[in-house]
Amino acid sequence: QWQLVESGGGLVQPGGSLRLSCAVSGLSLDRYAIGWFRQAPGKEREAVICISNRDGSTTYADSGKGRFTISRDNAQKTVYLQLNSLKPEDTAVYYCAADEEPRWVCALRWFDYEYWGQGTQVTVSS
Repeated sequence: QWQLVESGGGLVQPGGSLRLSCAVSGLSLDRYAIGWFRQAPGKEREAVICISNRDGSTTYADSGKGRFTISRDNAQKTVYLQLNSLKPEDTAVYYCAADEEPRWVCALRWFDYEYWGQGTQVTVSS
């Protein structure tokens, strides 16, 4: 039984940081690209960033450039999303997802991902 479990969300002040974790079980993490997506109330799901399983390269969506980074620890079966310089507009539920399709670069389209976690809430507010 596969499972992706996000953690690390919470309430943070503008300008603050959070590190989200995505713990993967039931899948061989080294066979999957991992993406982080977010969805704010009343808005569509949007990509944040992804990391390839082929070479560890990352692809950024505009929302995360310069502020967010992603890393993976295949041995620990965990992927991390570091959120820095957070803004109120970053408030959303953040999801991690796994894509098993071999790709040259990881995908930022949510429909390319087959496995999803339940999400963790990030609220940026003073």
